[in-house]
Amino acid sequence: MKRIALVTGGNRGIGFEVCRQLAKKGFHVVLSSRNEKKGKEAIKKLKEEKLSISYLKLDVTKESSIKTAAKQFAKEYGVLDVLINNAGGNYDYGITPTQSQVDFIKETLELNLLSAWTTTKHFLPLLLKSSFGKIVNVSSGAGSHGDLYFGLATNNGSVASYGISKLALNGLTVKLAAELKDKGILVNSVCPGFTATTPEAKKMGARPVEEGAASVVWGALLEKHGPTGGFFRDGKSIGW
Repeated sequence: MKRIALVTGGNRGIGFEVCRQLAKKGFHVVLSSRNEKKGKEAIKKLKEEKLSISYLKLDVTKESSIKTAAKQFAKEYGVLDVLINNAGGNYDYGITPTQSQVDFIKETLELNLLSAWTTTKHFLPLLLKSSFGKIVNVSSGAGSHGDLYFGLATNNGSVASYGISKLALNGLTVKLAAELKDKGILVNSVCPGFTATTPEAKKMGARPVEEGAASVVWGALLEKHGPTGGFFRDGKSIGW
């Protein structure tokens, strides 16, 4: 029987490539997105590659949607082996803390922190039924001191809301790992690195999406006694 992975925000970019790579590793992948049309278009592309994939409508910013999706998932699959909290955004390059608008700050925390927190809470009962339980929170070097180019202390304080939200996501990872360690579930944050998800990023020398996605997939494939509560890029620990 195939292991089952759920990827939030899987219809494009890194999330889409994570779905592809996990399916090629033998998983049945459930691709979720809040936009059903775009999600099903992504599913169609992956099915053309003969991959084991299905769709789940899920808006990670709405708890009602998460609850409904979790119930549907439980009814259809009964167990979840890997949860990839990939959905996120609001990269505010050039915006410092004092320039940030309060509504944007709240929206960014909702999108990058609270969505992963709430999704994990509602899908945890299914993860606890797995002997291979993994939670991978897709974070960013923007939320660390260890990133020389996009980190917390660089760029004159820019990328404020996004960076702080990812720093908080790393904190959630540590707390979840501590809580779930004795239950056999590994929880890690993973940074895909500066990845060419847009033409502009590609022009700036960002690495291929395939490489960024592989960094995330590494966290999903860890052995039972692998690391937990850490922050990694390409399988290597990042100081944050």
